[in-house]
Amino acid sequence: MSQVRCRHLLVKHSGSRRPSSWKSENITRSKEQALEMLAEFRERIVLGQVSFEELASTESDCSSARNGGDLGFFARGQMQKPFEDVAFGLEVNELSGLVETNSGLHVIKRIA
Repeated sequence: MSQVRCRHLLVKHSGSRRPSSWKSENITRSKEQALEMLAEFRERIVLGQVSFEELASTESDCSSARNGGDLGFFARGQMQKPFEDVAFGLEVNELSGLVETNSGLHVIKRIA
């Protein structure tokens, strides 16, 4: 497979590469707080309390939030390696565990 299409939910923390987002000019939460938040978000998705798209659109620190976290199609070499490795290892409609990159912490859902 040369490309995958994924949605993601990003939670940044004070140690992230750019600790700001469309939601907050200066993100001060700790990495531990970000982990707790993302784990709770993932659990709510798994339990069916909220859809991935809904939660990503309100809670993700990525500008892709306006598209329900949709990153579109991408090939190897276009994303940070830890993100890419997980994304290409997922089955369609599979949800990842928590993934750490320089940008912050992610949950990824492969959609194609």
